[in-house]
Amino acid sequence: MRMVIMLLIGWGVLSAVRAEAPLLAKADFESGDLADWNFTDPEAWRIQPDGNSQVLALFQPSKYRAKVRSPYGVALLKRPAVGDFQLDLRFKSLTKNYNHRDLCLFFGYQDPEHFYYVHFGRNADPHSNSIFIVNGSPRTSIAKDRTKGTNWTDDWHRARIVRDTKTGKIEVYFDDMTKPAMMAEDTTFLTGQVGVGSFDDLGAFDDIELRGSPVEK
Repeated sequence: MRMVIMLLIGWGVLSAVRAEAPLLAKADFESGDLADWNFTDPEAWRIQPDGNSQVLALFQPSKYRAKVRSPYGVALLKRPAVGDFQLDLRFKSLTKNYNHRDLCLFFGYQDPEHFYYVHFGRNADPHSNSIFIVNGSPRTSIAKDRTKGTNWTDDWHRARIVRDTKTGKIEVYFDDMTKPAMMAEDTTFLTGQVGVGSFDDLGAFDDIELRGSPVEK
């Protein structure tokens, strides 16, 4: 089924995003169509089979390098840009274990030097397993609370980001949807695009659902 994009005009900003918020975008990649996505390096991405499903895969290292230190492999949903939102998906690491084994989710994306991202890293340190801001300079951790690391296996995992722009609250979930794995508060970028990818590893993504408040980018 081709990605469905639904833009809702005139819908008010949420004070807190809930699962009942309007569905803005959905992608399961079964159609093989990537027209709704932009990539930092299109040659590094493809749709490929996984069991009985088609998934979006960062299947080879991205050759993209940003002007400031930030992730290399980025796939951005072209529209809608969102303010308050909830992003749900399944993802799978295609890289063997090492300290910074990672996949990333992107939000509040303005341009290649201004955005947020979540780094799901195997071990937490100043550059791994945190919520980061890229604001014209190399990425900086803004997490107020986070786990000691992401428990990567070779299986599929669930992830969620919830954003409330009025309070600046950002909650990130990994597998356990009842307790955040990371939390931050920041209001630098109140709207922007969302996306998936990795800093410099390989991975697969599927069953992406975006709910929230669409805005003009």
